[in-house]
Amino acid sequence: MNCNTLNINQAAEASSEAAVSAQTGGMLPLSEQPFDTLQAITEAKRCLRCKVPQCVKGCPIENNIPEFIHQLSKGNMGSAMKIINETSNLPAICGRVCPHEKQCQGHCVLGKKGDPIKIGRLESFIADFDTGMELIREDIPQKTRGRVAVIGSGPAGLTVAGTLARQGFKVTIFEGHKEPGGVLLYGIPEYRLPKAVVRQEIEKIQALGVEFKTECMVGRNGITVDSIFEDGYDAIFIGTGTARPKDMDIPGNRLRGVNQALYLLHQVSAFNEGAISRRFVPIREGGRVAIIGGGNVAMDAARTALRFGAKVTVLCREGRDELTAIESEYNEAVKEGVEFRWFTQALEFVGNGSGVLQSIRLSTPEGEITENFERVFIAIGSRPANRIVSTTQGIEVDRKGYVLTQDYPYGMTTRKGVFAGGDVVHRPQTVVLAMKAAKEVSQGIAQYIDAVKLMRHIETNNN
Repeated sequence: MNCNTLNINQAAEASSEAAVSAQTGGMLPLSEQPFDTLQAITEAKRCLRCKVPQCVKGCPIENNIPEFIHQLSKGNMGSAMKIINETSNLPAICGRVCPHEKQCQGHCVLGKKGDPIKIGRLESFIADFDTGMELIREDIPQKTRGRVAVIGSGPAGLTVAGTLARQGFKVTIFEGHKEPGGVLLYGIPEYRLPKAVVRQEIEKIQALGVEFKTECMVGRNGITVDSIFEDGYDAIFIGTGTARPKDMDIPGNRLRGVNQALYLLHQVSAFNEGAISRRFVPIREGGRVAIIGGGNVAMDAARTALRFGAKVTVLCREGRDELTAIESEYNEAVKEGVEFRWFTQALEFVGNGSGVLQSIRLSTPEGEITENFERVFIAIGSRPANRIVSTTQGIEVDRKGYVLTQDYPYGMTTRKGVFAGGDVVHRPQTVVLAMKAAKEVSQGIAQYIDAVKLMRHIETNNN
């Protein structure tokens, strides 16, 4: 295999810190600013430690929230981090990007008085403190339980890798890009999730004994599921997410100026890293930009375009009540100046005669109109790529390309020993829901490998 073994420290040093702060950072709202130590401990002391903690019920991965907050309230940072590590491999990330108002924080009993515990900010504070002080270096069992290959290094892949490494499995992650992180690194804007935080979390996964092979695209150049098995792996996990954005099947969808929202986010990420110049970011200061969609990617694209000086309008087919984006992201977009048009559908992208977008013909509650836009970014969802499935025998998918899995061992596909989880199975969701699915699949992988090794042992003894 022509792949690179990653040194995460070298990758982090190669990034351009000057570029990161140049255009897209902006100041976070006060409600999202990181706590200092006094603020964090003061906030933690507010926790009531309920006998039946509703915050835990609201957390998809069931973090022991009251207990880690209690340890924090006493200044026991290491103990708090140890408790979080029992259920989460990416706390600094979850603390920043999870929809807390719908999950843990939204279930806090103090929320009835309008002032719930700021659980996400406490979680990210503990994780950041641990990183800065290097508090936790876990006792990891020897890697003798089996070998697992993980394809993809997004939230699902990292969760499977971290969980199984802690249980004594030798795990290797295969990632097609130069650097691991998937959507965490390339699809979430810097102002929401700093790239330095992602790299620090990945470094912690690497410290568990996980090996990263980058620029290693499974499904190309002879690297396949079969070749990975031939290299001696006991199981394979597919966590490649939904890498193919959905197009709009309307006239003019091939005009220059009609792009995917993920393309914008990727270009901005590359600019922030110093990999490309400003002229390759497809936003002109003062230009009119339309974002089509109402999910989190649409909000990220809208707020990113705004930071580059564009006048941004989000076009939503549904009404305000059907918006799927995180409430806080929508609220911040409105505060920053993003315009929203409800019950508005694009019917045609209109060119200027030279193949360049000039306007959009729209269906609105007031009737059809044509409005000038020089850029439109589409954020109406995504679907899995078929690169791995098409190069592998025996992995079945549904009519939309999502991988079919079974309940026992949980997460195994129709190909023996090949597992899948996260968005590639369950449709596009949040980071923490991908992590939840991955934790469940991790248990299925462990059960499968243990059972296969036991059967081999029995057969060997019988012979």
